[in-house]
Amino acid sequence: MLAKRIIPCLDIKNGRTVKGTNFINLRDAGDPVELAASYAAQGADELVFLDITATVEKRATLAELVKRVAHTINIPFTVGGGIKSVEDVSVLLQNGADKISINTAAFNNPSIITSIANAAGSQCVVLAIDTKKEEDGEWYVYLNGGRTKTDTKCFGWAKRAVDLGAGEILLTSMNHDGTKAGFALDITQLLSDNLPIPVIASGGGGTMQHFADVFINAHADAALAASVFHFKEIEIPQLKTYLAGKGLPIRIRGM
Repeated sequence: MLAKRIIPCLDIKNGRTVKGTNFINLRDAGDPVELAASYAAQGADELVFLDITATVEKRATLAELVKRVAHTINIPFTVGGGIKSVEDVSVLLQNGADKISINTAAFNNPSIITSIANAAGSQCVVLAIDTKKEEDGEWYVYLNGGRTKTDTKCFGWAKRAVDLGAGEILLTSMNHDGTKAGFALDITQLLSDNLPIPVIASGGGGTMQHFADVFINAHADAALAASVFHFKEIEIPQLKTYLAGKGLPIRIRGM
């Protein structure tokens, strides 16, 4: 069995790491370069960097900042925000990204998934899905940093993206984001059990047991979190030791 991955996420706005609740009420969480170096040293399996306002403000991801982060870490590095073309992807890869995350642009122009996969390989394409459970009990796709609701259901979009060439799904529950009340186990399990590619669960991690739950009960391949790591509410080495104690396949540095 492949090792379960622990992934800190750096949400970037104006060159600083920020974190909010349910995609709003952002507060400063520190310098992204310093945080990235710290997470690599602590044994994080990967790092995700999302320029959360790039799509809304219609500007490119901060390539220079990506380059600075890449130079401080030795773990896989996924970058997203404002990516609209294969050329954008090329710039990010040249500046040190290992994978790219694409969200709104992929929904608006699904063929870009195939174009990027053809140019850089499917393993490079992480489809980010921001999803929200509505009153009808269905999970719908949201765009533009969670600002724009669509009538498209999460699972259907994820399945189509796989067919187009996506190599991984980054699934964020807007209902759970920043709440620290636990991950969205139902939608995570639906995707994990029915898609042939890895699923990263995001949104709601608040305790070490929450991480165990999303791996054991929802079968996620990786779990992503931000504020609990940024503000040292959960330390990555202790989390990994805890998960290994639950019988999960976890990479622990030095073992």
